[in-house]
Amino acid sequence: MRKKELALAVIERLKKEYPDAACSLDYDEAWKLLVSVRLAAQCTDARVNIVVDKLYECFPDVAALAAAPVEEIEKIVHPCGLGNSKARDISACMKMLQDEYEGKVPDDFDALLKLPGVGRKSANLIMGDVFGKPAIVTDTHCIRLCNRIGLVDGIKEPKKVEMALWKIIPPEEGSDFCHRLVWHGREVCTARTRPYCDKCCLQDICKKNI
Repeated sequence: MRKKELALAVIERLKKEYPDAACSLDYDEAWKLLVSVRLAAQCTDARVNIVVDKLYECFPDVAALAAAPVEEIEKIVHPCGLGNSKARDISACMKMLQDEYEGKVPDDFDALLKLPGVGRKSANLIMGDVFGKPAIVTDTHCIRLCNRIGLVDGIKEPKKVEMALWKIIPPEEGSDFCHRLVWHGREVCTARTRPYCDKCCLQDICKKNI
């Protein structure tokens, strides 16, 4: 089975297995997803969802967060780890949104990459989830599973995995596919224990590069 054929088969099976898969970060505005995805680095989404509630109580919009002292932001986001660098990035990002984009998140990939603390993974997440545009989010689950399944061959660098997937994943499927990989990676094809191949919906087509 060629990689493109394998990709289509994986997409269809994961659709059936996880029909409602979506981003596990809570947000109701684009700028909040920007904040959450920065805090999610080396932190669980569940913890981020708790921490941001307090952050938004104190600073309820882009203008308030842009004007907030970095030290005050850091006190709140400290439980997410790397509090100083995350607080600085969030502050600088909100200032840039305020000063250059009238407080709105741009819907252009390259513009998103220019925002402090925003890399390709975050920009793709925003493009796919907020703006409904083609996106491939190469987080740790995506990289691990795509290598195990055989969609990529021994590639660990996020951008290289992303570029390889663009060649075999239909653009309109990319965003949801990556969300389903996250769910599958948490529940079945796990990282910290041996994967549960016996109950995997991909068992007969997976390359099992474990």
